[in-house]
Amino acid sequence: MTLLIVGIILFLGVHLVRVVSPDFRRSMIASLGEKGWRAAYSIASLATLILLIYGFGQARQVTGMLYNPPVWMAHITITLMLIAMICLVASLLPAGHIATKTKHPMVLSVKIWALAHLLANGETSSVLLFAAFLAWGVILRISLKRRQRAGEITLRPFVSAKYDLYAIIIGIVVWGLIIWKLHEWLIGVSPLVI
Repeated sequence: MTLLIVGIILFLGVHLVRVVSPDFRRSMIASLGEKGWRAAYSIASLATLILLIYGFGQARQVTGMLYNPPVWMAHITITLMLIAMICLVASLLPAGHIATKTKHPMVLSVKIWALAHLLANGETSSVLLFAAFLAWGVILRISLKRRQRAGEITLRPFVSAKYDLYAIIIGIVVWGLIIWKLHEWLIGVSPLVI
C-alpha cells in the first residue's frame, strides 16, 4: 500500500507542478530550456506512472474491501466509460462542439473515469487510486478556469462538427475494445464479469 500512496503522490504531484508551483516550473524552463523541461517532465511522468501501476498491482493483492457496490453499479460504470472515451478522443482531435462545450474534455474524461470506477470498486486500493484521480481532476479544472480568467490560456476555437462525429465513432470503438478484451488484458479484470 505504501508504494501505491507514494506512486499516487509522485504521479499526481508531477501533473500538478503548474498549479502548486508555477515559479518552480518557470525556473526549470529557464535553466533547462523548453525542450529540456519537456524531456525531464516526460521522464518523470513515465517513471511515476510505472511506480503507480506497480504499486497498485501490489496493493490490490493485500487490501480488503471498504464497501461492496451493488451489482447494477457495473452497468452505470460501463455507460459512463463510453462518455469518458468520447471526451478523451474529442480532446485529441481539432475542436468540435464536444471539445468547446466541455472546455477541457481530457480533464472531464479523467473525472468521469475516476467517478465511474469509484461506483463499481469498493476495494481499498481502488478507492484510494480513483478518489485521488477524481480530486486531481477537480483541482486541475479549477486551476484551468482561473488561468483562463487571468488570460493565461485560451480555449480551443471551434473547427467543425465533423470532429464530434469522429470523436463519437472512435470513442465507441475504443470503448468496445476495452470492454471486449483490453481491460482484462491490461488490468486482469473483465468489466463484463458481474
